[in-house]
Amino acid sequence: MRIGVDLGGTKIEGVVLNGNQVVARLRVATPQGNYAATLDAVSALVDALEQQTGQRALPLGLGHPGSIDPHSGLLRNANSVCLNGRALKQDLEARLDRPLALANDANCLALSELYDGAARGLQSAFLVILGTGVGGAVVANGQLQQGFNGLGGEWGHNPLPWVTKQELPGTACWCGQHGCLETWLSGPALSLLHANAGGIAGDARAIVAQAEQGDAIARASLEAYSHRLARALAAVINLLDPQIIVLAGGLSQVRTLYHDVPALWSRWVFADQVQTPLVPAVHGDASGALGAARLGIEC
Repeated sequence: MRIGVDLGGTKIEGVVLNGNQVVARLRVATPQGNYAATLDAVSALVDALEQQTGQRALPLGLGHPGSIDPHSGLLRNANSVCLNGRALKQDLEARLDRPLALANDANCLALSELYDGAARGLQSAFLVILGTGVGGAVVANGQLQQGFNGLGGEWGHNPLPWVTKQELPGTACWCGQHGCLETWLSGPALSLLHANAGGIAGDARAIVAQAEQGDAIARASLEAYSHRLARALAAVINLLDPQIIVLAGGLSQVRTLYHDVPALWSRWVFADQVQTPLVPAVHGDASGALGAARLGIEC
């Protein structure tokens, strides 16, 4: 048995794998802006999972936003900014009294989808998290590419390509830049886009529901979102030309994206035809936790 934990900006999800079978699964809300409370929440989640299975001190992997600085060992670049500059690995190991394998949450998604998901058997893939934050993971030659500086797949903090005059200079990002993809393509970004257009406040699910009920503003908001996602992924195709692009995170549940985005992205892809499939993660929201559980095996 192995435990995998996905530490997200909104929720913390944990699973226990026995071989390839999920034998326990729990989800709790992520404490906002409180590092100590986040450690407490992860520890309590792990304890509850072990109580469910009757096991103790199980091997543990954790997916997190941002990346570990290879020089200092501290977390950096997390949109949950209370984690930045913290020794997350060491602090959790002390709390849980065991070694801990850590990786970026999008890399955990990639491990899960490579193992038995949408990217299984493929040599190249680009995997995207569209949630509270925005991130990516790169697979090449059948292997996860973590990068020389540990930044492989840090897609969310590149600028939106082919911007229009109306989109300049872009929204300020927590990272200090303007117009990062995270400010255009995250769940909060879609909600802000819709609110600024005069729409009824709500998250992605609410906006989709409004669009399906014929709300013109909601439809326009989703169209604008799809246009921006298409441009962002066209740049990925031009650079990496992956065999598949896989979406995960809350916004991956917006079904219209899988038709609308590929219908748009050929405008910017440097080819006569684009055959790249855009698909949802097979394991949905569980992909991050499932990949985290396999960290000690697959990495």
